[in-house]
Amino acid sequence: MINISVIVPLFNEDESLPELADWITRVMKENNFTYEVIMVDDGSTDNSWAVIESIARINTNFKGIKFQRNYGKSAALNEGFKAAIGEVVITMDADLQDSPDEVPELYKMIQAQGYDLISGWKKKRYDNKLTKNLPSKLFNAAARRSSGIKLHDFNCGLKAYKKKVVKSIEVYGEMHRYIPVLAKWAGFRKIGEKVVEHRARKFGVTKFGLERFVNGFLDLGTISFISRFGKRPMHFFGLYGSLCFFIGFLISIALIINKFIHPFQGLTNSPLFFMALTAMIIGMQLFLAGFIGELIARNGADRNKYLIEQRLGLD
Repeated sequence: MINISVIVPLFNEDESLPELADWITRVMKENNFTYEVIMVDDGSTDNSWAVIESIARINTNFKGIKFQRNYGKSAALNEGFKAAIGEVVITMDADLQDSPDEVPELYKMIQAQGYDLISGWKKKRYDNKLTKNLPSKLFNAAARRSSGIKLHDFNCGLKAYKKKVVKSIEVYGEMHRYIPVLAKWAGFRKIGEKVVEHRARKFGVTKFGLERFVNGFLDLGTISFISRFGKRPMHFFGLYGSLCFFIGFLISIALIINKFIHPFQGLTNSPLFFMALTAMIIGMQLFLAGFIGELIARNGADRNKYLIEQRLGLD
């Protein structure tokens, strides 16, 4: 068993990879860690894979996974998690904005202090305040309130996990932002954070635009719903569907009774008639949505199948 698996998802980062590899190697040697580094090339169109191959020839602790096309960071992390064999799994971005010097302390917090997951907190950031820092603060505030997890930076790429955590969760779509929520949902409660160094980007440009924040809030709604009702959608749709139908049914009964009392009063002339009809239709639709959701939840297909062109140093 090796001490640490480092997973590095990347897309078009050929300039930064040699320096990152040297930095990780130095830290591991200084601390006498046994380790592996799994670089997951998410369909890069530059020379990233050639650089990974050259690094692996020099140091066999470096391994690689190459996607046939770009699937996104969640897919890259999910494949890295499946391949990792280290006692502690550490993720970091490939752009040199995350510091490998944080690894020893992260490893200690998992092994010695018993945390299930440690999330980095980039307290001092070198990003644009308007386009990245402010939306990030809003996003993190919403995520804290929704999940009940007291983290300042849910989306920090630098995280450390017990091996059991990464083998117990499934990261898909764009859910990499919510890995702490997925871990909590899987039953891992000891989740902490560590202030980490955030460095200015040295090469290239960011691969994420403003749309990621819109997607982030949409995914927050998704993960909040899934975490509560993913295995029992009928508990949500059935409850509100039944309630809506029942309200419409009561209004209908009241209208029928009123018709007996006032036989010359038109039943369909009342706005309540249309409210009752609408409520009953919506209620039936919600109930059917819950029923179909139950069938899908019990027979869902695998959502994490990706076309992998090559593997390097991995079975």
